[in-house]
Amino acid sequence: MAPAKTPLLQDLAWRLEALGFDLLTGLARAAPIDVVSDFGAWLFKRLGPLTSAHRVARTNIRIAFPNFSDAQVAALLKEQWAHAGRWAVEFPILDRIVADPARVEVVGAERLSEIARCGKPVVFVSGHFSSFEIMPAVIIQAGIRCQITYRAANNPHIDARFRASRWRYGVRLFAPKGGDGARELLEGMARGESVALMNDQKFNDGVAAPLFGVMAHTAPGPSRLAIRFGTVLQPMSVQRKDKARFRVVVHDPIRLEITGDRTADIEAGVRKVNAFIEARVRERPAEWFWVHRRWPNEIYKRPR
Repeated sequence: MAPAKTPLLQDLAWRLEALGFDLLTGLARAAPIDVVSDFGAWLFKRLGPLTSAHRVARTNIRIAFPNFSDAQVAALLKEQWAHAGRWAVEFPILDRIVADPARVEVVGAERLSEIARCGKPVVFVSGHFSSFEIMPAVIIQAGIRCQITYRAANNPHIDARFRASRWRYGVRLFAPKGGDGARELLEGMARGESVALMNDQKFNDGVAAPLFGVMAHTAPGPSRLAIRFGTVLQPMSVQRKDKARFRVVVHDPIRLEITGDRTADIEAGVRKVNAFIEARVRERPAEWFWVHRRWPNEIYKRPR
């Protein structure tokens, strides 16, 4: 069956949106890196509180830190908008950032070298911490063949530009989220390629596991892949040191038990991943992407 044609007005709107993206990208690539980062922080601190996402972020912070005072919540909201803004405008210039060794420190680089050397695939897991797109760049630079999962943008013209941006800093193997992407991940791991997945967003059909003491539906895919291929979950995180300077941390691998009860083993893996995510957020709360509706929908209908 031939794919449905996009309505003319929709395609025009998408092309105008892509033109705007190109304009902003051109300006960002012409400016000094730290100036771009500072502008993003300034812009989002002013625009973020005007959006519906602000209420979502406030609700999430109340869930994670129920003992915070109103002043502490307000301060964290302001900080997280600054970090989100920096991430948003840094994306078009990430190739410039990762090309400068003075801007990206890697803690645990020897672990990445070991993964590249032994050739056995691992399942990289992380969350939306700081400028999280730096993580796949570091993995690729270490010489690891890795499938990078991503959620395709609704606008196909913007999606093509996102892929081109990632191509500039070395990402060649993409696996879109969904059924086709899952097959690509399986095929890739069978060829000895590692995979990298974000595991901190809501997944409606996932495993219910605690996150900050509240059950959160979490994708079982990373744990399922690790068990299927007899490998480890390899957690990583990205920290912002100052402006557009970063520390990428390669944490100790998470080894999953295989007891023969596959369902229980996957659930145990999901719990370990959520514990990792929670620990990173508690360490550096301003750097998490708080605007995801991470917990069940009914929570966001209650006044907070």
